[in-house]
Amino acid sequence: MADFSFAVPLCTQALGSGPQPGEQRVALDKGDHLFVLGANGTGKSSLMRHLYSPYRASARRIVAHRQNWFERGGVNMTSQQRSNFADQIRSQDASADSRWRDDYTQQRANMAIYDLVDAENVRAREITRAVDDNDQATLARLRQQLSPLKKINRILALSNLPLTISVEAAQRVVASRSGGPRYEVAELSDGERNALLIASNVLTVPPDSLLVVDEPERHLHRSIISPLLSLLFKERPDCAFVISTHDVMLAMDNPDGQKLLVRGCAHNDNREITGWDVDLVPAGVFLDDALMRDTLGARRKIVFVEGAENSLDLPFYAATFPGISVIAKASCLDVQNAVSGVRGAADTHWVEAFGIIDSDARSEPELIALRQRGVYAVPAYSIESIYYHPEMQRLVAEAQSGILGTDVATMLAAAASATVSAVKPHIGRLALRLVERDIRDQIVAQIPDRHGLAANATIAFSLDAAPIIDAEETRLTTACKSVDTQTIICRYPIRETSALTEIAKALKFQKRADYEAAVRQLILTDADVLKFARALFGPLHDDLGLEAAGQ
Repeated sequence: MADFSFAVPLCTQALGSGPQPGEQRVALDKGDHLFVLGANGTGKSSLMRHLYSPYRASARRIVAHRQNWFERGGVNMTSQQRSNFADQIRSQDASADSRWRDDYTQQRANMAIYDLVDAENVRAREITRAVDDNDQATLARLRQQLSPLKKINRILALSNLPLTISVEAAQRVVASRSGGPRYEVAELSDGERNALLIASNVLTVPPDSLLVVDEPERHLHRSIISPLLSLLFKERPDCAFVISTHDVMLAMDNPDGQKLLVRGCAHNDNREITGWDVDLVPAGVFLDDALMRDTLGARRKIVFVEGAENSLDLPFYAATFPGISVIAKASCLDVQNAVSGVRGAADTHWVEAFGIIDSDARSEPELIALRQRGVYAVPAYSIESIYYHPEMQRLVAEAQSGILGTDVATMLAAAASATVSAVKPHIGRLALRLVERDIRDQIVAQIPDRHGLAANATIAFSLDAAPIIDAEETRLTTACKSVDTQTIICRYPIRETSALTEIAKALKFQKRADYEAAVRQLILTDADVLKFARALFGPLHDDLGLEAAGQ
């Protein structure tokens, strides 16, 4: 039987079907740690209280809204006061309003210093008794153990904080940096005080405790908090840890811990949480670092897209495919590899991966084979090709006509003319940019795997680029002569010209950003525009399961 066992009530908030029966069981033994990951508003803080409450008699909670300053640099409470405050804090931390309220912020910080000094004093008294009793066995044992202060100083130093904490007369706690002058711990930086408070709490908690830590990364750089947590885990194998964090990398830095991914929660009429939408990722699940970072920080459905993650991609996909995470990859091969990596890995039940790439004139059998692997080829060079697709322009122009009374045909003709005029001076460069990407993909595709490398000592690549470049220039020149704006916009990187700005002006917008905002608004409010946007991605909408979810 596990030392600590939890039952998390479940709901299926993501599917919009309300609370469902069932629970997610989580078991922790001493020496184990669980990372709770989720976005703001998913109910993480309430879940941390839910995990803490059954074990509050043997648990210590380090809350997210903790005070990390001290009134003074020494002990300013009695033993009886410390005991009374501990009882009151345990009750507070188990209450529903602990998510947003803390009546004991000052006392928590003072108790951490009290416990640190007290632990040092207990050890000193034990040494004194052993000396008085000539108890060599006890002295030998104590020599093998670092004092609480030495432990903290060692952990801080290994966590890239070159601080030395010591206790002076009148139980005054001081610090020095890199051997410099000593000063009150109240004068430490926010991050240094936070690290000291976390370490003091962890090192002084009684054996067999459950430590529940909210957002340890507050005020601390990753180069500090990551080694700090790992060292504290190793220092307290007699305790179990539950860590709530927004920093996915903290969980990745400790792969032997479980991860509880919090997607959302359901409330009753009194705004009380009745269940959570969660996935439990077992300890030891292996993905490469990039994929683990992508999947732990994502919703259940991930779409990897080809290109740069910018302000146009995310709001467009959020409106077109609600409830998914969009992650950009550098090339179409990176997209395919990411999808294959997630789908092919064991125990990745918490996420389902899809990919979107440019069709690149692939044959129908190739497109079908890609879809079977979860990758959807779209006839678009980049996200701008979708925003400025001629059909999208028409839909936007109709909306503008309803507002401004302008003629739709006139606006579209002006937009087409502006597109050709902006592209003509750059035909050679745009064709070369397209060919550059295609050739790079062809070369990368020829790189042998380890079996090919073992079979052939000599590796040679041969590619005649000149006819490919000439053919692409001819194609773009023909498209400009025939005013084939769909080919121009969807096939080439026209964002590298003034075409997009000129199209926006032709459709009576002051600037590109206004046109692009209008596209997103229409996707949210106009069923025809949403239908067209989704149609560009083939069956992706249905395959994502959004139709069944009513999205």
